[in-house]
Amino acid sequence: MPSIAENKIIDEKIIIEYDNKKVTIDVYDTPLGHRFLSALKNNLTKKRILEKNFCFLGWASSKRDLSHLVVELNKSVEQINSFSFQPRYEKIHPFVTDDFQFSARLPIGRDDRMMGLRLKHDACNLLHRYFEELQGTAWKISDFYRQADPETKYAIRQLNNLCHEIESWVLSYRKTKYEPEWIRPSQITTFLNAPRYNLHDEDFELFKQNRYKRELGGVYLHWSQVGKTLYEVFRDENAPKMTDALCSEINHQKYYSGEFDIEWGRTISEDDEFKKEEMIKYRDWLKENNFDWDNNRLSLGYIKLGQIDIQKNFEGKNFLEVYEEMHNNLNIKRIYTDIENVSCDYPYSLDNDGWKQIQMEGLRKGYESSSLR
Repeated sequence: MPSIAENKIIDEKIIIEYDNKKVTIDVYDTPLGHRFLSALKNNLTKKRILEKNFCFLGWASSKRDLSHLVVELNKSVEQINSFSFQPRYEKIHPFVTDDFQFSARLPIGRDDRMMGLRLKHDACNLLHRYFEELQGTAWKISDFYRQADPETKYAIRQLNNLCHEIESWVLSYRKTKYEPEWIRPSQITTFLNAPRYNLHDEDFELFKQNRYKRELGGVYLHWSQVGKTLYEVFRDENAPKMTDALCSEINHQKYYSGEFDIEWGRTISEDDEFKKEEMIKYRDWLKENNFDWDNNRLSLGYIKLGQIDIQKNFEGKNFLEVYEEMHNNLNIKRIYTDIENVSCDYPYSLDNDGWKQIQMEGLRKGYESSSLR
């Protein structure tokens, strides 16, 4: 999907208020854009809880660094191990920071042979397995999750949330050491118990229109299901030969949920040589494993829903200047729309006591998002 200047946009805007910043999202005038906006307004009207513990990923200068995240992860591991599942679930061993990141003493750089500070995927894959077994999928919640109390449900969800936050932090932190202009900060805007809706047939063409381009200030359809995409398997597993085990991990995007991601990193597309090279290898890998690049049902890409106009909202600042401004605003206070004025306030932050309790209270209502509308 091209930039905002080349798209028709819906009159009604989405406005996000941070601690000391306000941004406006222009939503593209597509059938999915209208349905997404309606689903978002439903989340706001129902006052669904914004998952602030899984909101800002890849901010290398955040106080939520690797050491902090591993401490939080082990709290969840301890809670899961203490719960009496029937039948019993395997004991999960505590993690350490070295499980997720190679030593800084190794060479650091873009070359694949330079392993310094790179992400260790084995621990992340293990966390993904634990999470998928303990929670199940959006269409089939596991028996483990159904019998868990709210605190254990919260801990299970944290396995997934913290895994992705760790992955993003490690990747961005490493970039700060040799090419800080390519760190990948993002905003994941999700709501506890947000209903999921099936994508329509026409929506799948949008994957092909945008593919894997990510634009600074771009707003993208959130991945609201369990499992890995083909691109994640290619990237994380170093283009492996597909096996039955790997195939079982893969899901193709099929839902929207009124949730969205914002790209706060520098615009990246096949106009950039390293991205072009990666996409050539990716298409070759798909072909070798009998996946058709032109099959829109494989959801090969990101659906772009809209755009934050950087010129208007940030006075045309470049990426690093936008990063510095947003770095001091990693807390959402309010989301609303400007015409119908559908609004929801989020008065707590991760620095407040009780934010965990707020989320657990939401989980007491059950896993509403397991049902489809």
